[in-house]
Amino acid sequence: MEHKAVSPHLELRAVTKKFKDVAAVDDFSLDIRAGEIFVLLGPSGCGKSTTLQLMNRLLTLDGGQILLEGVDINEIDPVQLRRQIGYVIQQIGLFPHRTVAENVATVCKLLGWSRQRTSERVDEMLRLVDLDPTIYSGRYPHELSGGQQQRVGVARALASAPDTLLMDEPFAALDPIIRRELQREFRRWVQELGTTVVFVTHDVDEAVLLADRIAVLGDRCHIEQMGTPIEVLARPASPLVADFLGEDRVLRAFVVIPVTEAMGEVITGGSILDSSATAHDALTLMLREGSSSVTIISETGVTLGCVTWPSLIEAALVIQEEKA
Repeated sequence: MEHKAVSPHLELRAVTKKFKDVAAVDDFSLDIRAGEIFVLLGPSGCGKSTTLQLMNRLLTLDGGQILLEGVDINEIDPVQLRRQIGYVIQQIGLFPHRTVAENVATVCKLLGWSRQRTSERVDEMLRLVDLDPTIYSGRYPHELSGGQQQRVGVARALASAPDTLLMDEPFAALDPIIRRELQREFRRWVQELGTTVVFVTHDVDEAVLLADRIAVLGDRCHIEQMGTPIEVLARPASPLVADFLGEDRVLRAFVVIPVTEAMGEVITGGSILDSSATAHDALTLMLREGSSSVTIISETGVTLGCVTWPSLIEAALVIQEEKA
């Protein structure tokens, strides 16, 4: 993903936060580019959620500075700041006695949007998160599944068209199948809107799937390593990072490698996969169907090549050698 912004969208400068004289975040600096999904990845208690809450002034800085598009956030009214910055957490907090449409419209109404503009935006956001407004607008949160409630929470956060969205383990409580579905769709949603996202998680797979860049964090939000998913997975910067990412980190990298980069010679027969898939999709299909190859086809049905066990091994070796 290319970024054309000259200056960072969000800047953290020597940020420090203490609780009872103990630093939860210590001298933390970071630049986040406009339009990217930036993931803060680390174990529980490392300060990543605290950092997120400092960004929208839910917590007060004890030291350092945070700039949003060059403006110190302490110079922005906190209520106005929180209307500019969307925020989604694991416990999404939908208003139980308000309909889906009323929940999504919350910030739009606070901003004084007209009834027509708000209604149109609510419908647009519900369609974006694949909830048909003619079916779901009038429903109440208790009438929705957990995955549907989380979609409504994302729609609400995006409805007022914030440039920035903060997300704190938003999919952690969902079952694995629904979680992976939302993870894959989430990238499409925010890319369509051009939203800058800061996403907190302790799940390596989630970070690799979603991130344009990842910061792997240690104690007190110390950055152990920062880079693209492939950069981090291919060459961990320290034993701590390698241990956190796990011994199967090369396989994790398959999630972000286009299947076309893992192709070998054409072999007749076998399973078929679209060229928009990933190497991980090919590996999963081969294991599920017990096949030795997967034929890759274009959108028009033209055969492009095949993924085989040898070609997957070669792709893994390339990952390992990429940052050597």
